[in-house]
Amino acid sequence: MADLLRGGQFLVKETACEDIFIPEDFSEEQQMMRDSVKEFVDREIWPNKAQFEKKDYALTESCMRKAGEMGFLSISVPEEYEGMGLGFVDTMLVCDYISGATGSFSTAFGAHTGIGTMPITLYGTEEQKKKYVPKLASGEWFGSYCLTEPGAGSDANSGKTTATLTEDGKNYLINGQKMWISNAGFCNLMIVFARIENDKYITGFIVEYDKNNPNGITMGEEEHKLGIRASSTRQVFFNDTKVPVENMLSTRGNGFKIAMNALNVGRIKLAAACLDAQRRVITESVKYANERVQFKTPIAKFGAIRQKIAEMSTNCWVGESASYRAAKNIQDRIELRANNGKDTHQEAELKGVEEYAIECSILKVAVSEYTQHCTDEGIQIFGGMGFSEETPIESAWRDARIARIYEGTNEINRMLSIGMMIKKAMKGHVDLLGPAKAVADELLGIPSFETFDYSVLFAEEKHIIKNLKKLFLMVAGAVLQKYGEKIDEHQQLMLASSDILIQIYMAESAILRAEKLAKRNGEEASKEQIAMAKLNLFHAIDVIETAGKHSIISFAEGDEQRMMLMGLKRYLKYNNMPNIIELRNIIADKVTAENGYCF
Repeated sequence: MADLLRGGQFLVKETACEDIFIPEDFSEEQQMMRDSVKEFVDREIWPNKAQFEKKDYALTESCMRKAGEMGFLSISVPEEYEGMGLGFVDTMLVCDYISGATGSFSTAFGAHTGIGTMPITLYGTEEQKKKYVPKLASGEWFGSYCLTEPGAGSDANSGKTTATLTEDGKNYLINGQKMWISNAGFCNLMIVFARIENDKYITGFIVEYDKNNPNGITMGEEEHKLGIRASSTRQVFFNDTKVPVENMLSTRGNGFKIAMNALNVGRIKLAAACLDAQRRVITESVKYANERVQFKTPIAKFGAIRQKIAEMSTNCWVGESASYRAAKNIQDRIELRANNGKDTHQEAELKGVEEYAIECSILKVAVSEYTQHCTDEGIQIFGGMGFSEETPIESAWRDARIARIYEGTNEINRMLSIGMMIKKAMKGHVDLLGPAKAVADELLGIPSFETFDYSVLFAEEKHIIKNLKKLFLMVAGAVLQKYGEKIDEHQQLMLASSDILIQIYMAESAILRAEKLAKRNGEEASKEQIAMAKLNLFHAIDVIETAGKHSIISFAEGDEQRMMLMGLKRYLKYNNMPNIIELRNIIADKVTAENGYCF
């Protein structure tokens, strides 16, 4: 196994292109799995897209049962609980390709396989896993996850739902209200979080639900939502709901940790779930642009449309690059821990995902925002028809909007990425202090006038990535030094630092993927991928310049401000900047010729 970076270490260490996993590395078995999922979606879900938009919850449930019959609900479930027991990359792959046709099914699938099933496989006792997981893996039962309350959203531990032990000590009585519960309308099992007495942290419970014997559980009406319309979403009310003590999940007071770790997995899975949605929107938009003739010319030949196609394709490809890079890192970390003889598979998976919580938050933000942009531009390409329910684009736009809200809002995840990076530095897992001091010393020295051998692919671009990392250390380091433990009170500065961090990870992932492909297939055969990596870096520099400047002029003054603004200019320097229109044309030529997303 290649030298495996810890979570967040991408910021201070170099990664060779040979050491990352890319979608082109899928094994033959993984390609077969992908094709099987695509065939299922094209047969069962895509043709019924209009029906999903009519809030056909029964259709969602029916498709979920069929997915269970195909084995798609059991990918990550260990074999001893009647699952396939496949690796994290396989889990991501299935989540990716099963989620693109409609957000309604995507949400039902994600809620069931992720936060509905995973807490039991990772935290349940052996008895709990044997009793419940096989039913969930097969689709005989469906799961839901009851965390959010009217007064507890981003502050997940502030819930008011209570769990009170009965006098005989055999059961807990749960009382309270949960809201925005996905799959509530057809679930058989709920992961419910409640507080016991005055505990500091909430506790998780496995709660069975039978419509014929509701056990004090009542449901609100289906919520009428902007998007994901056929995803069953209801309020759930608990009135002395009796739960056996043996159905406590993990230990008392461990619910908050369960919730947070479930969200880490949910975040990277949400990034995966946004990928095929983009591919399908791009493909539909390109087909329309090739067929739509104005001024005796297909609109796909107009520069304004070509720009949109190129940018949409680039964002999707960059999202793929970073998502599968992180997924393989998580899988490798899980295997490393599982093979060390100290961790159970359960512990290894928990710690493996937790290790890359920063990357999970980065991906959640970046890819959800790419998807919103993609669907918005898709409507624009379709013009008036894009605003009509007759085309699949307007529903894709509506479905995309929720991705920036659930699994933690993008604002919360931006701040989490910085907060977690600071915690890793304090634990000694990521050395930020040494590199930050080196950057401070460098700023006092004479600027480098380094030249590059431009015949070597990405010679300057990889140097720029190094400099962007220095820029982050310069800005975020100065902010942290100034505000210390009160950094949380300066959210706008944290958001700006996070934007820099996100752009670095996404841009580096794209460059490494393109470099790996060029070494494998040759630069000419990889010219579109090279173009996308360079186009994305160009945009990343723009975002980073804005975020860096906003930060520096907001917290620094006098000589410090002048020096940091000079450092900003130094680290953003790009000598051999590419012709952006030429890059877009290379990408658009390929995509329009293939009549859809083709990478």
